[in-house]
Amino acid sequence: MPDRLVTRLASAALRLPPTRPGPVRVSRDLPVRARDGVVLRTDHYAPAVRGTPTVLIRTPYGRGGPLRLLGRLLAARGRHAVIQSCRGTGGSGGTFAPLVHERDDGADTLDWLRRQPWWSGQLGMFGVSYQGFAQWALAADAGEELRAMVAVVTASATRDSTYAGESFALDTVLTWAELLHAQTVPWLARQWELKRGQPRLAAALDHLPLADADRVATGVTIPFFQEWLRHHTPQAAYWRTRVFADQVAKVRAPVVMVSGWHDIFLPAQLDDHAVLRAAGTPPRLVIGPWTHGSPGLFVAALREGLAWLDEHLPAVPRSPGPARPARPPVRIHVGGAGGGWRDLPDWPPPATETAWHLQPGGELAARPPVASAPDALRYDPADPTPSLGGPLLVAQRAGPVDNRRVEVRPDVLTYTSAPLTGPVEVIGPVRAEIHVRSDLPYLDVFVRLCDVDRRGRSWNVCDGLVRVTPERFPADPCGALRIPVPLWPTAYRFAAGHRLRVQVSGGAHPRWARNPGTGEPLGTAVTLRAGWRQVLHDPAHPSALLLPIVHSAPPQPPI
Repeated sequence: MPDRLVTRLASAALRLPPTRPGPVRVSRDLPVRARDGVVLRTDHYAPAVRGTPTVLIRTPYGRGGPLRLLGRLLAARGRHAVIQSCRGTGGSGGTFAPLVHERDDGADTLDWLRRQPWWSGQLGMFGVSYQGFAQWALAADAGEELRAMVAVVTASATRDSTYAGESFALDTVLTWAELLHAQTVPWLARQWELKRGQPRLAAALDHLPLADADRVATGVTIPFFQEWLRHHTPQAAYWRTRVFADQVAKVRAPVVMVSGWHDIFLPAQLDDHAVLRAAGTPPRLVIGPWTHGSPGLFVAALREGLAWLDEHLPAVPRSPGPARPARPPVRIHVGGAGGGWRDLPDWPPPATETAWHLQPGGELAARPPVASAPDALRYDPADPTPSLGGPLLVAQRAGPVDNRRVEVRPDVLTYTSAPLTGPVEVIGPVRAEIHVRSDLPYLDVFVRLCDVDRRGRSWNVCDGLVRVTPERFPADPCGALRIPVPLWPTAYRFAAGHRLRVQVSGGAHPRWARNPGTGEPLGTAVTLRAGWRQVLHDPAHPSALLLPIVHSAPPQPPI
């Protein structure tokens, strides 16, 4: 099928803004030499016209598949598309070390672009996940030449996402390490492993010590996985040169951010959004009902990204005439019954933070707590409380799922409201304060908000986990700890007749690494200690979920 027809059909299928696709000239495997001599393999999709902007994409995932389509779409719409494999991937030289070389390699690639006869001095960047990290590594240094960015399910800093709550995002990190390694094995061998359900990865997620898990999953030692196990403390110097959060406020180019409510990087991406707003460069923010790898996210990213580039990095100067109406700065999808798409002037919207207190008898209610005995659970890291759905790297396992099979476990406490007499809409950051007394000084506190429908199914909305060590949270005179637990932000409408439910447990494995209960180092811990803990909910210890309640607004047309 001719390339121009493929581009036209893809544009129609994705409902992209209309354009007349022109011829595209493709040059593959161009050698771009970094300052240390490493050759970075690069593809160039050139439009028929000269003097047009360039969009740079740097990726560790190869230059084929969806990126090949994106390259053609960009060039057909009049822009040069430059797609480069990060060092150590996709035929590029050197060794891939996450986040280490992206700033220098990005700067060297920009220098190469400046020497090309087709360079116009106008740069855009586009990237999903790690490709977005590569954008943030270069963005501040690109200066005035950078005219637009498209940042999809990504953030400038990975440290906090890797150690959310100061635990370790085991499923995300090990699954990503296995995925990167899989790019180096023969295609047939990889397909066979996928068909078998990836038993080696499943075994690795259950394995102790964690320092051996990479070899169990892949057969080899993965240096960055070992380093991330060793350098896990908040003060670790290792991460100072691997995060770019201090550069975000320097970026003056307009940025569109696309994410999903069940994305692994959502909290960190919203931190970047807040920094840009405070710096006077407010981005456009789009959050949908997506997980990190869901197909709907890819489609939305193309639509939003190409429209953003049309607006801020036009292929040809706009003719004089009426200005296009500005799009709203925030567009979100509200989940649940009667939700839908909403346009907002800012994030988060005005809301009333309302405390839903844990009550005796497993009740959850928006009234003050009463005198009551604590509830108890026993967490055993040899049989860790499993994680179901939520923000995971693999789309097929992520997102909302029915939680009933984990809620019946004896190591999970649940608190459920009465049926709602009217809809309750929650939009914004969600947090909990849980008062805990434990017979072990090392423990995790996991909190999840669920929507219980009329059939009794319990669908996860958002959650969070905090790792407790003796020095982090002081005990009160009766030995109780007040644990603040940030949950993922959300936008959700609980329907009348549904019930709110809060889960409290000692972990969510393998999404987070199990807490062995001993305080042993993350990578080498093998001794497992089970222990009892009490959740208090009396007036002196008002354990509660704090929800941003907003007044409902009419839904908008779909994205």
